[in-house]
Amino acid sequence: MNKQVKFMDTILRDAHQSLIATRMSTEQMVPILETLDQAGYHALEVWGGATFDSALRYLDEDPWERLRIIRKHVKNTKLQMLLRGQNLLGYKHYPDDVVESFIQKAIENGIDIVRVFDALNDTRNLETSMKAIKKNGGHAQACICYTISDVHTDEYYIGLVKEMVALGADSIAIKDMAGILTPANAYSLVKAIKSVTALPIQVHTHTTSGIAEMTYLKAVEAGADIIDTAISPFSGGTSQPATESVAIALEELGYDCGLDQEKLKEIADYFRPIKEEFRRDGILNPKVMDVEPNTLLYQVPGGMLSNLLSQLKDAKQEDKYEKVLREVPVVRAELGYPPLVTPLSQMVGTQAVMNVLSGERYKMIPKEIKDYVKGLYGQPPAPISEEMTEKIIGNEEVLTVRPADLLEPKMADFAAELGDLGESTEDVLMYALFPSLALPFLKKRKDPFYDVPIQEVTITY
Repeated sequence: MNKQVKFMDTILRDAHQSLIATRMSTEQMVPILETLDQAGYHALEVWGGATFDSALRYLDEDPWERLRIIRKHVKNTKLQMLLRGQNLLGYKHYPDDVVESFIQKAIENGIDIVRVFDALNDTRNLETSMKAIKKNGGHAQACICYTISDVHTDEYYIGLVKEMVALGADSIAIKDMAGILTPANAYSLVKAIKSVTALPIQVHTHTTSGIAEMTYLKAVEAGADIIDTAISPFSGGTSQPATESVAIALEELGYDCGLDQEKLKEIADYFRPIKEEFRRDGILNPKVMDVEPNTLLYQVPGGMLSNLLSQLKDAKQEDKYEKVLREVPVVRAELGYPPLVTPLSQMVGTQAVMNVLSGERYKMIPKEIKDYVKGLYGQPPAPISEEMTEKIIGNEEVLTVRPADLLEPKMADFAAELGDLGESTEDVLMYALFPSLALPFLKKRKDPFYDVPIQEVTITY
């Protein structure tokens, strides 16, 4: 019997998040949902990441309603979401009661699999999420944020997997957010993890650096069970490899992918004109489709590269780009080798820019970097030297507790603040995560005319 390789398609989450800043609307998704459900996917990634924020910020949509609509049309295929552990879908730690309530409602509204990660790979920041996922009957996919450094060896990752298994993980994901997982390292890492657990392993990468298809092949050869791909119109560049192409290649090599190529063609044909709409509107920036080998040299995600360039443009210092790129790995090493994933990628990048532009390293230090060194985000992968700690926070205490232990329960407070605008726990959670976006949305829902300015009327006699 051929070995089976399962596929998760990212079209409804990461693919359009990576290429068009998560601007695809629910209305654009609905007509193809039942076809997606019939294509033979193991799962569809439909929620989490930036979808919640973007639905409110750009699309005037209720993200909870999107999830319910997708669930109504997708009856057979598992629905998956991405969760930032104690950060949920935001950029800071939330109290345990908020995390527990959010996960309960996510699963009630249709999510089957929750891929949960922590930006520092500090498993203490996964504990509450994973307990809540299991309690509510969801599948807890514990996620490694893959990065490269002196400390991020196969042995390091094996230790991490053992901690995740102890927390009750149902499967393990290797999340290569930067597209820096090379074929050789993918083979070695999957083999190493397979040697210590029988749990399914899912591999996620981006085609930013141009090697993703080779990486998937070697991961599958090493025993990976599931891979993340994107239907072809929204594949490539900073997205994932194309579902159809990878499936055809693996089938020819003797793997059973379980996908219906006719259905995949129908899905691709549906999304192609939608992609063209975003291209015409200028939302699809041609640059996101470029191959960026510097990703492998500097180990910096594609999105972070463009963000650094944008900061330097604003400062009219674009000529310092290469210098900043060289500074990023130096800052990262000094800060204990944090993986370059949200929010650490933004923090490390900003510090590198400040170091170069100010002419004196660590002359300017953002509050977020100080909080990180204090331990408010969790434990760095490697110790930060005493000299560096003193340079950044002086004699302040470095906390060693789980950061969320410092936070009081807040759900009751959020509900009280929202008042009668909150008609459900989902509304309260929307406000808890994104208050500045939720308030106008909920006010408009209650009174569709609340934000319509009074027009001056000129009466002509």
